[in-house]
Amino acid sequence: MSCGEPHETDCSEVLDHLYEFLDHEMPDSDCTKFETHFEECSPCLEKYGLEQAVKKLVKRCCGQDDVPSDLRSKVMGRIDLIRSGQVVPEQDLTAPEPDRPTAVQE
Repeated sequence: MSCGEPHETDCSEVLDHLYEFLDHEMPDSDCTKFETHFEECSPCLEKYGLEQAVKKLVKRCCGQDDVPSDLRSKVMGRIDLIRSGQVVPEQDLTAPEPDRPTAVQE
C-alpha cells in the first residue's frame, strides 16, 4: 500500500515495521519518523488505527491467557516468514501437533 505521495519514510517501510512501532520495539528516533509519517499519510494512519484496535481487542479478550513459549515462537516464526514474503509450506499450516490427538475420519 502506498498513498502515492513522497515521504521521508516510505509507506512500505512503515507498514513492514508497524507491529514493532505498536509494540514499542523500535528506537525512539524511528518512532519519531513513523509519527511524522502518520501525520502526513492518511492511508498509513488508517492502517495503524486498525491494527491498534485489533491489538487492543486481542489484549482485552485474550490478555489473561498464558501462551506456551513454543507456540509463541512458532507463531512469531510464521509471521516473520510471511513478512519476508516467503511462502509457508501447506503441510505446516495443516499438520496436527504431535502431542495432540487428531479427529477420527469415518
